[in-house]
Amino acid sequence: MTATLIWIAVALFAIGLYLSWTAGRLDRLHARIDAARAALDAQLLRRASVAQELATSGVLDPAASIVLYEAAHAARQADEEHREVAESELSQALRAVFGEPEQMEAVGEAPGGEEAAGELAAAVRRVPMARRFHNDAVRAARALRRHRTVRWFRLAGHAPFPMAFEMDDEPPVALADRPGSG
Repeated sequence: MTATLIWIAVALFAIGLYLSWTAGRLDRLHARIDAARAALDAQLLRRASVAQELATSGVLDPAASIVLYEAAHAARQADEEHREVAESELSQALRAVFGEPEQMEAVGEAPGGEEAAGELAAAVRRVPMARRFHNDAVRAARALRRHRTVRWFRLAGHAPFPMAFEMDDEPPVALADRPGSG
């Protein structure tokens, strides 16, 4: 009788230890998602700010400046529900404005244009990486949350189900191969 109680206690302890470890792992994944989302938001904000700064600098032609400024402004002001669409529209505007290498040459010839173009190229390159890190963390958390043990014992608590950030982040050809600053 005593041996049976000891084995039951050991089994319950092992199950409790496993559940605690799984809950901790899930918590760390959610923290990783939060950190990756903050990094993604910072990169998106940097890209929109640099694009807006370049649009108002006077180095672009007026039509390109207006298109780029409006898309960057919309991306910076978008609420969470419309953020993916606004950021995709900024990517499309960047491709429209900087689709031709001649536009980049004109920017580079303007005073301060070379630095601005390098900064924009760096910002445009960092967005896909930040989005990939975020979506990888989301994918890992979703995979763990699908396990029966996590669902049955409600180990995720009240944490919202993680959502990937899907947007068009293809860089313009003229900026993709350009060395960037920082």
